[in-house]
Amino acid sequence: MTPALPFTRWLPQWRQKDVVRADLLAGLTGAIVVLPQGVAFATLAGMPPAYGLYAAMVPCIVAALFGSSRLMVTGPANAISLTTMALIAPLAAVGSDQYVAMVLTLTFMVGAFQLMLGIARVGKWVDLVPHSVIAGFTAGAAVLIVNSQVGTLLGLDLPRGLSVAQTLQAVFRTEDSVQPLPVIAALATILINVAALRRSRWVPPILLAVIGGTAITWLAAGVLGAQPATVQALPGALPPLSAPDLGLLSALVLPALVMTLLAVTEAMAIAKAVARRANEPFDGNQELVGQGLANLVGAFFSSYPASGSFNRSGVNVAAGARTPLAAVSAAVLLVVILVFVAPWARWLPLAVIAGLLVVVAWGLVNPRELRHLWRDEPLDRLALVVTFVGTVTVSLEWAILLGLATAWASRKLAPRLRRR
Repeated sequence: MTPALPFTRWLPQWRQKDVVRADLLAGLTGAIVVLPQGVAFATLAGMPPAYGLYAAMVPCIVAALFGSSRLMVTGPANAISLTTMALIAPLAAVGSDQYVAMVLTLTFMVGAFQLMLGIARVGKWVDLVPHSVIAGFTAGAAVLIVNSQVGTLLGLDLPRGLSVAQTLQAVFRTEDSVQPLPVIAALATILINVAALRRSRWVPPILLAVIGGTAITWLAAGVLGAQPATVQALPGALPPLSAPDLGLLSALVLPALVMTLLAVTEAMAIAKAVARRANEPFDGNQELVGQGLANLVGAFFSSYPASGSFNRSGVNVAAGARTPLAAVSAAVLLVVILVFVAPWARWLPLAVIAGLLVVVAWGLVNPRELRHLWRDEPLDRLALVVTFVGTVTVSLEWAILLGLATAWASRKLAPRLRRR
């Protein structure tokens, strides 16, 4: 039975100096990794860059203290960020004050739904979401991430929120020419990340990619006589207070339900994988409570929807984290680092961020998993295809709903077809 305050289970370990030292070092690594990630994911979500860092602060602390997972790190995540923009962009201009208000209200609603699910003890039912639907959505999300960055990658002024077909049409019909500087910046970032993945053991590859890509961009800018587009200057290190707009609740019910389904499925999958690797028990209901509280509280500290982060959780484990203190210290150290780093953010080229997002998109696709589903799970093929095609061509909420309906219909019809 998980106690009401789960972090009390780890208090005895925090009296051991080697545990505290390991957690603080892992937290420092996590804080460094989330700096470029947070800015990139906020861009993907259509939010100002600082909001990706805010999502890595308060939600990270709350989820670590009240969730079931000892080592999972909560914060901005790739699919969640993409889904945020896909759900809210049709309702408000991306980046506007109204857009930001709707996203913060969405965070509040998602947290409330997650908390209710945890209190209702429905954690065990999350496993009923077919893996084919998640795999199809994830593969489609990878395509959408690249699609959202085409304009930045090529130096073209394309409207935000275009579909894949509209983006291709706009690229081939535009009279503007592709700019070499952003192409160089993105390619340099991608190639440095690939090389660092193979050779770097002590420095996070994504950090090397950002530093190296930025340096090459400014060198190329001097040679070409061009000025790269850069991110907005980051405000203060502490997240400003915010509040959900209760007048928007009715308009956000369906988006919040879809986001809750995705966030719950993603967080539970990561938390279970981490628990299995550490050979420790996992309480799905408590994790739902922790995730719900993280988003509920985060909505009052300028956080867009947060969830378990696969990348940061992996870094946390690899860095030697022992207890949730690692995630808490990562959030605190991020604030400290931002005090010194924020003034330098205006030197970070947008094309470098776009290159990072291409790396993120590539990491979302798991060819081995897709081959397994296609070859060994014939009942899942149709749901996989429907979800993927729906994600790329229609709204994300309909893609997931259609995928779920297809998966469940396939399983209902399969016994009848076998009898025939």
